Amino acid sequence: MIQQSELILNPDGSVYHLNLKPEDIAQDIIFVGDQDRVAKITKHFDSIEFSTQKREFKTQTGIYKGKRLTVMSTGIGPDNIDIVINELDALVNIDLETRKPKEKLTSLNIIRIGTSGSLHADIPVDSFVMARFGLGLDNMLRSYLVETVSNIEIENAFIKHTNWDFVKGRPIVVPSSLALEKRMDSNKMHKGITATAGGFYGPQGRVLRLDIQDSTLNSKMDNFLFEGNRITNLEMETSAIYGLSALLGHQALSLNAIIANRANGTFSADPYKAVDELIEYTLEKLAEK
Repeated sequence: MIQQSELILNPDGSVYHLNLKPEDIAQDIIFVGDQDRVAKITKHFDSIEFSTQKREFKTQTGIYKGKRLTVMSTGIGPDNIDIVINELDALVNIDLETRKPKEKLTSLNIIRIGTSGSLHADIPVDSFVMARFGLGLDNMLRSYLVETVSNIEIENAFIKHTNWDFVKGRPIVVPSSLALEKRMDSNKMHKGITATAGGFYGPQGRVLRLDIQDSTLNSKMDNFLFEGNRITNLEMETSAIYGLSALLGHQALSLNAIIANRANGTFSADPYKAVDELIEYTLEKLAEK
């Protein structure tokens, strides 16, 4: 039995951070970082059956063209993803009354809709990126036994290419769900490796008043290539989503609207439009029979 200190429940029986019960979520779940973006997705729904919010975690479940979907805000960063995916898994794969894992496990489909910055001049602002791999630079996943889901070959190649300093820990690479790639694919998508940083400023190479450990890391990531896969963009959630989902038996895919281009210093003239277009694209793909 899982102890109360390990799986914390609210007085109403919902999981602690998300404030959800098993019946509140669909099998297909859309992740967004920003809580205000949840309503920008669910405004397209035919109906909304459930809505709640606790802290930055806002959840709405409803129907879009006959498909039951859940939209959830995760907040920013790998630490928040650790909370969200573990608690979602508990909702479907742990009996919250007996506190024991279920014999029959459920696999969720998790699609992240995010915003990101491109590392390449030929991936312009307002385009879409599909992450075939998540490259974790943040170490959160190293708290788990990740060897069964990680791609050691890409990790080793990246470490060698960047002359990685192990003071920062060992990077990890986890693939996306091939089933979701196929389901969500089109010629609109740029594909590659999405790098996940543990912060926004120094961890992503931004310099304000503090010097950073490796001022050339972004340029080294820009020209990294492994078997046709290059690092397309840099953000703060994808590798954590991929790693935890793979370990727990869920399917995950990360899609990003590119709103900044780090290679040429440009920013989208209308980032909200780019995100809205990716939202509509994702909803239509999920609703297909």
